[in-house]
Amino acid sequence: MDHGQQNITVVDDNGTEQLCEVLFTFESDEFKKSYVLYYPIGAEEDENEEIEIHASAFTPSEDGLDGDLLPIETDEEWAMIEEMLNTFLDEEDEEDEEDEE
Repeated sequence: MDHGQQNITVVDDNGTEQLCEVLFTFESDEFKKSYVLYYPIGAEEDENEEIEIHASAFTPSEDGLDGDLLPIETDEEWAMIEEMLNTFLDEEDEEDEEDEE
């Protein structure tokens, strides 16, 4: 998994651009795809102090600097992404606890 902080610009169906921060990226051998999890910069937290995280499959460009975001197509992919997100969040919680000691 790549945890390097970087931003991407996502264009919605209306052509509106939204700057987003990449939470992490990973590749799936099972689905033979790369995935990115991201959230809009400046997004408001809800009442539970959570932000909405988006996920997309992506195809990197040849130079590796950008690429095309693709929709997640199956429930199996969503289940795998959710598992990866939960693992990532658990690791983040453990790091935060270690920092507090």
